[in-house]
Amino acid sequence: MKMTLWRTLFVSMVLLLLTGLATQPVFADEGDPPARVARLSLVQGKVSFQPAGETQWSEVSVNRTVSTGDRLYADEQSRAELEVGPYAVRLSQTTDLTVANLNDQLMQLGLGQGSIRVTVYELPANNSVEIDTPNGALTLLRAGSYRVDTSADGSATQVTVNAGSLEVTGGGVTQAVQSGQAVHLTGTESIQVSFVSPPQPDEFDNWCAGRDRRIEKYSSGEYVSRSVPGSEDLDEYGRWRNDPEYGPVWYPNNIPPGWVPYRQGRWAWVEPWGWTWVEAEPWGFVPFHYGRWAHLGPLWVWVPGPVVVGPVYAPALVAFVGGPGFSLGTGVGLQAWFPLGPREAFVPWYHYGPTYLREVNVTNVRNVTNITTFTNIRYVNREGATTAVSSEVFRGGLLVGARAVQLTPEQISRAQVVPHPEVTPAAHAVFGGRAMVAPPVRAEKFGATATGPRGLPTITRTAPPTGGTKPVPTGMGHFGPPATPNRVIAKNPPPERNVPFLSREPAMSAHPGRPLEPQQIENLRKGKPAGPMQDKEAISHAAKAPREPAKTKSAPKEELHEQKH
Repeated sequence: MKMTLWRTLFVSMVLLLLTGLATQPVFADEGDPPARVARLSLVQGKVSFQPAGETQWSEVSVNRTVSTGDRLYADEQSRAELEVGPYAVRLSQTTDLTVANLNDQLMQLGLGQGSIRVTVYELPANNSVEIDTPNGALTLLRAGSYRVDTSADGSATQVTVNAGSLEVTGGGVTQAVQSGQAVHLTGTESIQVSFVSPPQPDEFDNWCAGRDRRIEKYSSGEYVSRSVPGSEDLDEYGRWRNDPEYGPVWYPNNIPPGWVPYRQGRWAWVEPWGWTWVEAEPWGFVPFHYGRWAHLGPLWVWVPGPVVVGPVYAPALVAFVGGPGFSLGTGVGLQAWFPLGPREAFVPWYHYGPTYLREVNVTNVRNVTNITTFTNIRYVNREGATTAVSSEVFRGGLLVGARAVQLTPEQISRAQVVPHPEVTPAAHAVFGGRAMVAPPVRAEKFGATATGPRGLPTITRTAPPTGGTKPVPTGMGHFGPPATPNRVIAKNPPPERNVPFLSREPAMSAHPGRPLEPQQIENLRKGKPAGPMQDKEAISHAAKAPREPAKTKSAPKEELHEQKH
């Protein structure tokens, strides 16, 4: 009895320690993918997308994962919104925005032209938000609301601080701008900073304020970290209840009969993760990139696990199945997958270190200390929720839905769990939509002139106005496309551009389904052959683990309509 008691206490202490670690900011090992990403949460009108390192523009859809180097353009009468952990970034019409760098400590944006509003709901310790413009680098210092308008020719930028504070940087000189102030920036090599009266809110400001209210007032933050992009959608599209085994669980409303997770969407190739699920459900970003799915009675429910401050994004929390002979029997190859259940380990198919593996699983796997073994996983969702498509549908990043192939129980039972689909993406899966004509923007170029310390241009300053200063008009992105290259001033040098897909594709074909490792990308960037992969496949994960028939829990009927408000 005493031994059992001590063992229970020891396990409880370990779990508390691990949970405590999970609530701390995630510091990645070198080469690990970032824990934080941006979600394209709203598209109104015509919005174009350019993946990192590419020159082609394409259509983009809601719930696209956006990361370092990706670029967006909102056309005339169009808008877009990015959710990035505790931040929101909104684009007005004719706005050209690049996510210059996005990692666990820094969000760096490059505004080539147009108008954006950035809301910082919280600025975690050791985090920075930087907005680079042709007329100076802006460092946001506190939580607050900020608007930046840059003219299409790059000659002027207006910065308005509605709440919070920021610094304008150039030439080794900084100018603080406080809440309720606005500045007008002109010049590129020698910058002039003039204080002006903040303009009155316009339609774009009012729209952004409405989006902020939606995020600030949602109740699901009791169950899901507010650092998870899209968690506010859970209020609108589903309900919460408490499960005796799993704790708080969420289930979507108004789903069609026969619905299963990870079927209404498509697979895209997103660096550095490789194969990434892009969900068609408007609410789907959170439940398909965090947590696990369980079948309780008649319901599919999402199990978020404990609330953590530093949640880690995953491209898709699924296990893939395949192996020799897994096909339609007519020579047509198949790719199949199913959602991971509670406490089932997620095994990345991309480069990662031991810290990352623990952090991406810690909220949903109890024994994280032995997570590298991947043994005795029963995969409770395998029989009832496996989705399969032809290899060509998968490769092309086409919508799954009606293209899903019906599998027999025998096919599912014979198929092996494999580390990843052995499919190299087609270009369509990389770009995510049909090709579009390039928008009227300049070629992207980050940097600074050689004037002043650290290569930043010199800033000259004028005193704040005493009143009566005429404000600079907002919406300065409507003057037509300039012909000169776009050059924005950066305080922090952004990472080197990604290697284009066509340059990566030959090396990727040697290991289908796996993105290149960091050292291979660096070799290609230097003009060398990519070289061999160094990471080992999770061989034990590929082995066919002994399984039991899936058990479906029954749920008390009176709990099906409970929701915590």
